[in-house]
Parts: sequence; structure tokens; C-alpha cells
Amino acid sequence: MVLVLATLTWIIAEAAPAKYFNVMDYGAKGDGVTEDSAAFLRAWSDTCNAEGEPTLFVPRKQFFLRPITFLGPCKSKVHFVLLGGLFAPNGPEEWKKLGDTVKFIDFEYVNGLYMRGFGVINGRGKGWWDIHCRDHPQLQTLRFHKSSDIHVSNIVVKDSPQIHILLMGSNDAELQDLHIESPELSPNTDGIHIQATNNVFINNSFIGVGDDCVSIGDGISNVNVTYVTCGPGHGISIGSLGKSGEVVNVSNIHVRHATFKGTQNGARIKSYQTGRGEVRDIEFTDITFIDAGNPIIIDQYYCGGGGCPPTVSQSAS
Repeated sequence: MVLVLATLTWIIAEAAPAKYFNVMDYGAKGDGVTEDSAAFLRAWSDTCNAEGEPTLFVPRKQFFLRPITFLGPCKSKVHFVLLGGLFAPNGPEEWKKLGDTVKFIDFEYVNGLYMRGFGVINGRGKGWWDIHCRDHPQLQTLRFHKSSDIHVSNIVVKDSPQIHILLMGSNDAELQDLHIESPELSPNTDGIHIQATNNVFINNSFIGVGDDCVSIGDGISNVNVTYVTCGPGHGISIGSLGKSGEVVNVSNIHVRHATFKGTQNGARIKSYQTGRGEVRDIEFTDITFIDAGNPIIIDQYYCGGGGCPPTVSQSAS
């Protein structure tokens, strides 16, 4: 028995990160009312500048934050343990006062991030849904920009003003065991949007939103989506592509063991008539459709805003 306990103690000590930074130690209140952004940034600064895979820890409290960017690169891989709730400004007026109407939680130039826990990131988007889309940009609740080696698991992202999770110019991302949700009628609330990003793995997640559960933009290769339940939502979409006539390239997209339940679409590819380039090596395998409006749709005459003039017809192959 003594040997077993000693062995367990050694394993725990070896597994524990070298340094541990609790946002409460940096002045965060965690009452859901006081703005705690400064405390989070101080904790991040120390975490990012520490070596030996340090951990930033968010306990089981409610934290009100302004739009915040966690900036890298860091000296080591970083762990971000989220057990509490992160709450965005409540509606357009609060966002505009804070000077950032693009993203809520943002990681930039971070190479090696492990974000996990059972916490919630709440975009509090209802105030945005009630105004016309032209009156605000594509607000994102959780963004990874120009980063790599990203691992996100077990968290909840909900009620985003628009996109819930954005991978932009970031490579080698693993998203799994996520719960992403907003009401069915919330406009443009994509679950996960991928743009100019390669090597993405999305696994074992529930996504129920007002737009695409997963949307795949231009400059994408090697995306694997497995065991995802989508619904409500508009399905798993490639596109829309080629709106401005640019050359687009999307390849090696594999969706397996997915369930579409009560969705507007299932597997979807959408491109503007003006677009050029190619979409190749696309696979949807072992898919279940339950009350899906358009189980499979390839639309090469897509026109998101309406009023597009007819141009040269293109064929799908």
C-alpha cells in the first residue's frame, strides 16, 4: 500500500504544471457584475511568460469581461482551465462603449494552447439578434487568430452575437467534447467557422445554432468532423465561396458519423457564380438525417443577400 501511494503521489507531481496562475490572485471579483478584464490580462501575462507549460485557472465563479485579447507568443505551451463563466457585454450599446465590436475572447499568436474545463463562455447576443445584420460586423465569441497547436475541450459556448468559435489563419486545431448553442432563430450564429486554416479535427460535440453548425471558408485543407450532432441549424457547409470572383481552394474535408436533426440543410456546398477555383476530396460518410430539410445540397448559384445578376453557368463534378 505504501508503494502504491508513493507511486500515485509521484505521478500527480509529475503531471502537475510547473506554475499555476489563478485569476482571483490578480484581483478578479467573480461576481458577474464587476469588470474583471484587467485581472485576467495580468494573470495571462504571467502565464504566457512562464516556462514549463503553466496554467491559467478560472474558478467556478461568474466573470464579466470586456472584449479581451490574450496575446502571444508565449514562452511555453499554455493551459487555460475554465471552470467558471465568462460573460460578454450585454448588447450593442455596452459593446460599443468598450470600443471593440469584433470579438469577445481572442487568442492571437498563441502557439500551443490547451483550453479545457466545464465552464461557459456566454456571448449574451440577444440584443444583437434584434437589430439588422448590416448594423454590426461578424461578432465572434471565441476567436483563434494566427495561432497554432490549439486544443479546446469540454467547454460550453452559447448565445453568440454571431459566430460562436472562429478559427482564422490558425493551423493544427483540435476541438472536442464541446457544447455550442443559441436559439434556432438567432441570425448568422454559426457554431464553428473555419477560414484560411489547415488541419482541423472536430469531434464528439453538440452544435445547435441559428446558422451553419460548421462552416468552412476559403483556403482550407484537411478538416475532419466526426461524431457531431447538428441541430437546429443550417447544416455543415462549405462556403459560401467566390463572392468577389476570387480563386478559392478547399480540399480534404471529411465528415463522418454526423447526425443532422431538425436542420434546414445537411451536407451543403455553396458558391457564387462569380467564383473560380476548386473544391475537391469532400467526403460525407455514415450520416444520419432526422427531419432535415435539404439532406444534400450543392448550390453554385448561391446569393446570400439576393439580387445577384445571372452569369456564366458552372457545373458540379
